[in-house]
Amino acid sequence: MVRDLPKTAGGILSYFIRHSTAANLLLIVLIVAGLVSMPRMRAQFFPDVVVDNINVVVTWQGAGAEDVDDAIVQVLEPALLSIEGATNAKSVSREGRANIVLDFEPSWDMARAAADVETAIDQISTLPDDAEDPVIRRSAWRDRVTDVIITGPGDVQQLALYADELVLRLFSMGVTRATISGLAAPETVIELPLVNMMSHDITMQQIAMVVAAEVTADPAGDVEGANARVRTGIAKRSSEDIKNIVLRSNPDGSKLRIGDVAKVRVQDVDRQGAFFVGKNSAISVRIDRSPLGDAIEIQAQVQSTVDDLVSTLPDGTQMELIRTLADQISGRITMLFENAITGLALVLALLFLFLNVRTAFWVAAGIPTALCAAIAIMYLAGITINMISLFALLITLGIVVDDAIVVGEHADQRARMGLDPIMAAETAAKRMALPVFAATSTTIIAFLGLIAVGGRFGDLISDIPFTVVAVLAASFVECFLILPHHMALSLKHSVKDHWYDAPSRYVNIGFDWVRDVLFRRLIALVIKARYVVLAAAVLLLTSQVVMVLSKEVKWRFFNAPERTSVSGNFAMVSSAKREDSIAMIQEMQTAVETLGKEYEERYGISPIDYVVAQIGGNSGRRIAGSELKTPDQLGGISIELIDPDLRSYSSSAFVGELQDKVRRHPLVETI
Repeated sequence: MVRDLPKTAGGILSYFIRHSTAANLLLIVLIVAGLVSMPRMRAQFFPDVVVDNINVVVTWQGAGAEDVDDAIVQVLEPALLSIEGATNAKSVSREGRANIVLDFEPSWDMARAAADVETAIDQISTLPDDAEDPVIRRSAWRDRVTDVIITGPGDVQQLALYADELVLRLFSMGVTRATISGLAAPETVIELPLVNMMSHDITMQQIAMVVAAEVTADPAGDVEGANARVRTGIAKRSSEDIKNIVLRSNPDGSKLRIGDVAKVRVQDVDRQGAFFVGKNSAISVRIDRSPLGDAIEIQAQVQSTVDDLVSTLPDGTQMELIRTLADQISGRITMLFENAITGLALVLALLFLFLNVRTAFWVAAGIPTALCAAIAIMYLAGITINMISLFALLITLGIVVDDAIVVGEHADQRARMGLDPIMAAETAAKRMALPVFAATSTTIIAFLGLIAVGGRFGDLISDIPFTVVAVLAASFVECFLILPHHMALSLKHSVKDHWYDAPSRYVNIGFDWVRDVLFRRLIALVIKARYVVLAAAVLLLTSQVVMVLSKEVKWRFFNAPERTSVSGNFAMVSSAKREDSIAMIQEMQTAVETLGKEYEERYGISPIDYVVAQIGGNSGRRIAGSELKTPDQLGGISIELIDPDLRSYSSSAFVGELQDKVRRHPLVETI
């Protein structure tokens, strides 16, 4: 005896089964909504994540690390930790600088937190008088799109002009987040030996005051009718001008100039961070996605701008895009479509073998319909196309067709038992509604448990449960409001045997024999030896538990996919100079080139796509203790490998051999 649904639910099912306009209109609406929403959805590598911390930086020139800690960190930390919502503070004190990172509770209002931090610091009046005002920065999630490496035979100053031109062109196209690395503004340094200070009775403060008065020119009004403005003084900026600045006039009429008592030099623009591609200098321009930007579109704009600009540059100057994360998004989208098409083909093939062609077609039609509807729901909910949401779509491809198979097969069976096609479809929909609803609900509940994962990682994976819920909800609607009507129509034409249904007829004959002969005997044997089967099941379960408890099955928090980027960093000892770091960088570059040639001879293709070396900092994750080093004592190398599909070895194997190839410089501390 079949128990019917409540009248309201049965009425809705019956209405859509008997009214082709309603079912077909809903089908068209779901597909069109998905097709319209898809190009409007933003593409990005990871979902937007709120970073719950604020960075406070205080500069105190000339102070040692201990003085900075006593006079700044120990004063600021208690006041900052007393702010509502603050959970932890991490402080680093080093020569001339204090850095405090203040963490807040998840989902805390960071605008309010920044205002509270500013208020708390304003109430502190015991900071050193000669320390600069604290700089408060609210940390933000940066979603990298790509890096542009500019290199050529010219010097860094010339490359910097090319980088400025690139940034200006990108800004005019709406790409507003571009960061230039590898250069700094020129800096004039005045070095005054102690013996000269004593012999000429002059102090650094006096020199600083004189220089400050001479390096700027002040506005003094304008000339009426002449369309001109008047400035007093001459801005003395070059090293020669500064050397000729007069400190004082002596009684004998001679003048004491800065050049007489001090050494004036100009530090290069690459004094802190410098990039190298081979032996040529390089500049890196990092392109990040704005909050409303599309990563794939931004990368296309950057590539177009680079192509236009390179054609105007001197021979030998190159601009190349590396770390193109948007390519990975495009690859994942391509994988989604390929898997969807492959899954659709496999489903059609299997359904054609067990069901008639019309039934198989309408069951398989649920895959694109459910995906289109899910994409429309994701768009309305503000979910973007990213690596997390695409992963959720991939794992649901095998789920969306299950409900349709159950309903379609049951309707086909009822029709074979002699029911009218419409009644067969309606009976199947009513009979399967509660079981399918229960199965869908349990799956949704299982995925919704991911929402309970808190913190930044929980925010990162929150797109998975929402995407799965959207797909399953869309699949449920398609299964019970669209599919039954089309099943009723297909069953009307399935009364007669058609030539194209021959595969399913022969397969069902064989399937019936396997079910009635082999499977029935197997089940009879299982029932007869039920205690032996139960013991075997318990033994199998116990063996799996033992493997987990004995740690034969390794636990890993996050199993990262095969990498295409490799980075190597080093830190030199405190006595090392910039020249020592450059020598270490050259050794790392040589090791990479040598290993690349060996791999090319071994596998027929070089694994290296691009190599960028840098001085003045580390590449990627910084080495522990690097904050205690000067920029000249830090360096790194970034290696872009070819696509994993083009090589038969892992990046870990490449790194292992590269570590053996690199020779340590005598003054290197950590690699």
